[in-house]
Amino acid sequence: MTGPSRRPARSRRDRHGRGLRGRLVPAEVPLSRSRAEQFDDLVLDAVEDLERRWERELAGVEFAVEDVPWVEHTSPDDVVLDADVLDDASVPLARVLPAHREDGREVPPRIVVYRRPLELRAADRDDLADLVRDVVVDQVAVLLGRDPEEIDPTG
Repeated sequence: MTGPSRRPARSRRDRHGRGLRGRLVPAEVPLSRSRAEQFDDLVLDAVEDLERRWERELAGVEFAVEDVPWVEHTSPDDVVLDADVLDDASVPLARVLPAHREDGREVPPRIVVYRRPLELRAADRDDLADLVRDVVVDQVAVLLGRDPEEIDPTG
């Protein structure tokens, strides 16, 4: 006599004929990175290049990326726009926040780059990379009180 009959084990991952579930692209492949993550990489590339040249001047500066600017926080004094980069001066591409004291502590200077306005102005990824670099260079120039050509002579 044989033991109790057993049904073959079924895979729960292929129920109802829908195929395997999960990611289609491994996380290590660049295609699996979101547009926001790819944009962050473009900003980091621009910042790393400038930090090599201006290491001492940019030592305490923070760089940040936000999706869109907060309109109620922006004013012509806070937002510096490059007329060559921005056709419509109503939406800022980046912002320089100077160092200040807040709640009894020192807050370092910060450069904020806005992702969505830049993405909307770029024709493709290469154009976006150039635009991000131009905006970061312009903001660093404003923060350091120098000309953009001095900050990045190759640009």
